[in-house]
Amino acid sequence: MSAYNVVSIAGSDPSGGAGIQADLKSFSAHGVFGMTVVTALTAQSTRGVTGVHGVPASFVTDQMDTLFTDATVHAVKVGMLSTSEVTEAVAAAVDRYELPNVVVDPVMVAKSGDRLLQSSAIEALRTELVPRADLITPNLPEAADLLGTAEATSLKEMRDQAERLLELGPRRVLLKGGHLPGEESVDLLVDGESEPVEFRAGRVDTRNTHGTGCTLSSSIAALLPQRPDTVTAVADAKAYLTEALRRADDIDAGGGQGPVHHFHLWW
Repeated sequence: MSAYNVVSIAGSDPSGGAGIQADLKSFSAHGVFGMTVVTALTAQSTRGVTGVHGVPASFVTDQMDTLFTDATVHAVKVGMLSTSEVTEAVAAAVDRYELPNVVVDPVMVAKSGDRLLQSSAIEALRTELVPRADLITPNLPEAADLLGTAEATSLKEMRDQAERLLELGPRRVLLKGGHLPGEESVDLLVDGESEPVEFRAGRVDTRNTHGTGCTLSSSIAALLPQRPDTVTAVADAKAYLTEALRRADDIDAGGGQGPVHHFHLWW
């Protein structure tokens, strides 16, 4: 029996590589029971996004109220929110239900370059939801959008931007450096109290990287209730994702950027 229930509040990806589908796979891989609140439907494949149909904020609230008044929730991963109204509804629910271990992955643009968050919603994300997060996990373009600045081009600039993101109010920031050049992918964890922690992993030569951000953030959410601290949860999640990337070519899910292998430990 799973001791932990973890909720994904995110959009649906019919190709199965990102969004709530990736989150549920990650939850299962880490031994927790996954639940979902659907914020948007997408028409999506490994080649790109052809349409987004947002769920009204009132119905997102209905989903959350129905679920959170019944189930004990041990962690929450928040992904694609699409609109400012949905973003504000999720922020209100975090307060209303005092949700623990809230991991916010500020999904704005898909791997294909398709925008998944309306430009008008960035301010709501910045001011309403980010300050309520226990951890945010932006990549470099997302961090630049949140800060209204140019994308970081060095580890020093990453550290500066991570500190600035911390000033927005989250308890911790994991800034992902996968967009920087180099043989290693370096992520940076800051909390404003201790020295920043670097997580390094060798780059994996694969085009199948669809859903990496969703997979990392949902893995962290699944591990936070199970690990003694955030550093350990992030380290274990990054190790899991790195191996999922190494095994990504074992899956043939389409002709574009395919998914990582969430169940590489089993098949």
